[in-house]
Amino acid sequence: MSPLLAPPPASRAFARHASLRRSWSLLRAFRFEQSDPARFYGAVADDTALMLAEVQAGATGQDLRGRLVLDVGGGPGYFSEAFDELGARYVSVEPDASEMHAAGIRHPGSVRGSGMALPIRSDSVDMCFSSNVAEHVATPWMLADEMVRVVRPGGLVVLSYTLWWGPFGGHETGQWHFLGGELAARRYRRVHGHEPKNRFGVSLFPITAAAGLRWARAASAPGGPAELVAAFPRYNPWWSWWAARVPVLREVITSNLVLVLRKREAG
Repeated sequence: MSPLLAPPPASRAFARHASLRRSWSLLRAFRFEQSDPARFYGAVADDTALMLAEVQAGATGQDLRGRLVLDVGGGPGYFSEAFDELGARYVSVEPDASEMHAAGIRHPGSVRGSGMALPIRSDSVDMCFSSNVAEHVATPWMLADEMVRVVRPGGLVVLSYTLWWGPFGGHETGQWHFLGGELAARRYRRVHGHEPKNRFGVSLFPITAAAGLRWARAASAPGGPAELVAAFPRYNPWWSWWAARVPVLREVITSNLVLVLRKREAG
């Protein structure tokens, strides 16, 4: 059965937590992304750790305790405490030095490097995930390929990203991105007197669910490096997950798509 037809084992456990109340709580926290990032990213970090723990349990029957988890685009380290509490060994890669120190969080397992050429050896981590980063790079599927490379056989790759045509595709520019990313950026500058943090064509790109699914299916083809085991809307309540299997509709109803792949054994 296709991962999009029903919650497969890799996402079924997490579906229990995907309530309307959770969606509303995260939506309310989103208001503080710019004004109080610790509040917003703290909530997202806890939710991410729960999601990955449930995905790990569903896909492998194991928890994250003692597992080496690599966060691609870890920023200033908001996620580190959430994974430490699960007993995971958390390491992050972040290309921007100023972003790494933005929150004053001391986290020794942080490496400066590009997601397009991860400074991590192949087949070395138990899980590699990226949360809301792929939409910020011009070549997101190169990043995804790198994530597959560094995971050991049998390990998981979890790629979660914001869809351009979804309600939050424009990030802080609001829904003006529906009229064009450049127009939305110019309007933001005119209203606020400064450039948006996420500049269209520079640090924000129009990524789609269709493109991600094409990449995942190519990676899952016979002879490919991985197997697609789940694909679901991250922030939607579980009863609306059906929208992810409807082309076009999923681009506007789904704010964020999660792709879960298991790396195949070599040979």
